Amino acid sequence: MTDPRDAELRRPTERLPRVNERVNEPVVEEVVERRDDTYRKVRTVHSVCAVIDIVCWAFAIVLLVHIFLVIADANTTNGFFQFVAGWADGITLGLDGLFTPASPKVAVLFNEGLAAVLWLLIGTLLTSLITRLALPVDHRRAWYRRTTVRP
Repeated sequence: MTDPRDAELRRPTERLPRVNERVNEPVVEEVVERRDDTYRKVRTVHSVCAVIDIVCWAFAIVLLVHIFLVIADANTTNGFFQFVAGWADGITLGLDGLFTPASPKVAVLFNEGLAAVLWLLIGTLLTSLITRLALPVDHRRAWYRRTTVRP
């Protein structure tokens, strides 16, 4: 036994006009031309910003790994520890002796923790400055955009 509603569901439907579409008005298509020089510039700026982000995040992660190894009392003669400590010594931004608490673990936590936060801030500021200065206006991020809805 078939349900009478099945026939209604299978019948072809006609195309309904969209909400703001006028039925007899011709369709106007917008053609967007891509300017290769603008596209190349935007792609280059985004690539440079991505490299800056990757480098700054890598430096912050190396510092955080070194902090973890020092606090966890890792073996200082281990090759991995020496590798991380060598990198951490080179990227602390001169903050090695800024804080001098009694415990050397706390000193490493404060000094290299501050350096890691500064690397993240440096990366954020550099990429923000580069995108604001180098990108065309229509490709920049909008921090605040006021929209007006008109009937």
